[in-house]
Amino acid sequence: MDRYDVVVVGGGWGGFTAAVRTAQLGKSVALIERDRLGGTCLNRGCIPTKVLIETADLLARARHAADLGVSVGDVGLDFDRVRARMDEVVGQLRKGVETLVKTNKVTLLSGDARVESPSRVTVRGADGVQELEAGDVIIATGSRPKMLPRLDVDSPRILDSDALLRITRVPSSIIVLGAGAVGAEFASLLADYGSRVTLVEMLPRVLPLEDADCSQVVDRAFRKRGIEVLTGAAFRTESIELTEGGLACVVEKDGEQRQLTAESLLVAVGRDAVLDGFDAARLGLKVERGVVVVDERMRTSVPHLYAVGDVNGGLQLAHVAAAEGTLAAETIAGNDDSPLLPFERLPRGTYTRPQVGSVGLTEQQAKERGLAVRTGRAHFRANGRALIRGEVDGFVKVVADADRGDVLGIHVVGPEATELVAEGALARFLDAAVWELAASVHPHPTLAEALGEAATAASRSPTRL
Repeated sequence: MDRYDVVVVGGGWGGFTAAVRTAQLGKSVALIERDRLGGTCLNRGCIPTKVLIETADLLARARHAADLGVSVGDVGLDFDRVRARMDEVVGQLRKGVETLVKTNKVTLLSGDARVESPSRVTVRGADGVQELEAGDVIIATGSRPKMLPRLDVDSPRILDSDALLRITRVPSSIIVLGAGAVGAEFASLLADYGSRVTLVEMLPRVLPLEDADCSQVVDRAFRKRGIEVLTGAAFRTESIELTEGGLACVVEKDGEQRQLTAESLLVAVGRDAVLDGFDAARLGLKVERGVVVVDERMRTSVPHLYAVGDVNGGLQLAHVAAAEGTLAAETIAGNDDSPLLPFERLPRGTYTRPQVGSVGLTEQQAKERGLAVRTGRAHFRANGRALIRGEVDGFVKVVADADRGDVLGIHVVGPEATELVAEGALARFLDAAVWELAASVHPHPTLAEALGEAATAASRSPTRL
């Protein structure tokens, strides 16, 4: 039996980051992955979808190039080339991950892992079963797309996000079920690719976890682009009928039923934690609502057993998984002063058109906590750089504590929102006051100026307003 200080189960963003950092801290580490390094993010999530979105954004800009005085002729989509480029980008990044693992002397094992105890893991691979002894074990098994009951997942017409990345041609029409980040991003890019898109959401608004004002901007932009948006609509799974050219289904909205038809259906209603490879009850591992329960340092209810990434039910974002993997590594190494990861300082990005970037509390969340709230906004229609780019929809919104003056949240909807929010994440990490964000000089002309202007608006007293 081979012995390692730490065994990491799962080579996704959280797992490989945990393995590399633990090795850098002087531990012997084995990393087990049954598929390909990089997990969902690199192979079936963040990276390939953003390649598709980059092409969609370029298509949109090219179609409006004449507005900026550029004549480009006929604009078309070569989907075969898009798919090839997606594979090229993923392959290059995967090689980088493999190099990181190798250069940091992490032992990479391929196969299905099973956590037998906090000190023993077995790996079933091509050459049989291998037993590993561990001082600590980090579970980083990730998540998989959630599928609704009674849906025929074997039908080529009914897709989850993984299956959609494997299509070889753009569907002429598609129903997207779920208007969270995944569903909204696919709806946005497919509309730019030429699909007739119907976006169905059970909750009252698109991007229901984001600031309501940001959701409203995205909703309005989607409708303007020809996407049919049905919010507050219940999807009847039992109504699905496969037809010769696609499928038909029924949604109920405002007490009325409506039939929808399309070539394909994308189910984007969330993701389930992957709990394969360990018997939680036998291990004494606390699991609630389908996820492994952890404390603020990623420790589970079982000593020497940690869980990072999507499997622990936190924000299902690659950068969050990586941060959690680093935190688990530091904790195992005894670095108890390493910074924790409260929700309020974890940035979120949605790559729709327009984009949404956010960090911290929404205005509604702050009020629900009983805080006195002051907000400030700066609209991109008044921003020189946005006008130059020809992308003026959206704004920056700063949510501040009216009593203490602290920055509570920053919400951006508009061009490059996912880049702009990084400054907000730093402000939250430093517990910045809103006047400090306002006093920071921003270069001109830039989109980032809107952040300083919104902070200035939020820092003014009500009498000055």
